[in-house]
Amino acid sequence: MTKTRTAIVTGGSRGIGAGISRRLAQDGFSVVVNYAGSADEAEAVVRTITEGGGQAAAYQADVSDADAVARLFQECEKAFGGIDVLVNSAGIMMLSPIGESSEDLFDRQIAVNLKGTFNTLREAARRLRNGGRVVNLSTCVVGLKLETYGVYAATKAAVETLTSILAKELRGREITVNAVAPGPTATELFLKGKPDELVDRMAKMNPLERLGSPDDISAAVAFLVGPDGGWINGQTIRANGGMV
Repeated sequence: MTKTRTAIVTGGSRGIGAGISRRLAQDGFSVVVNYAGSADEAEAVVRTITEGGGQAAAYQADVSDADAVARLFQECEKAFGGIDVLVNSAGIMMLSPIGESSEDLFDRQIAVNLKGTFNTLREAARRLRNGGRVVNLSTCVVGLKLETYGVYAATKAAVETLTSILAKELRGREITVNAVAPGPTATELFLKGKPDELVDRMAKMNPLERLGSPDDISAAVAFLVGPDGGWINGQTIRANGGMV
């Protein structure tokens, strides 16, 4: 009998994370939909998955809290028997010119985007079953280097570096570690507070002349955690329609 694989998706209740949760369930994974505060949205994602015949559960944990992350992994191991995939989708984006950035803007993004990823990677390095997969979420702004994105892009550049190094450190366990770097994607995180003119201009920056969708990013993640992505390791896939 084929063993059901289990995937933890951090930030799995909304936007790209919700899309990834649904796609991995469609591909046969038992999905742990992690969330920090949006319990109702996490339960809605779980409901969608279970009503479609899949298996999923919602687990609350603030990824910036190392103890909470350790408990998340422990509870998932007890509930599902082991963990095969980690997808780091939890993140926040706060934009400001560097010269006008507050301590709070810096500290919060470091805590969630960088420390949160580090916390989950550390647990994954200790707990993932052999043959597992890790996918971190970065951003195309690491390449574009747009104004006001300085701190946010810096956290994601650090995530890309952690990705490549962890891939080497897990030698001998057949675990791959990669990152997906989306371009502008039609989610609340991207669209909130942006005038239509700016959204339209950014949509046309890539040669396909549209915003990405959560399904576009989910497909890239699904490839990396699936059987056809097993030879890709330590890489960042820039899923941005050719923007950079």
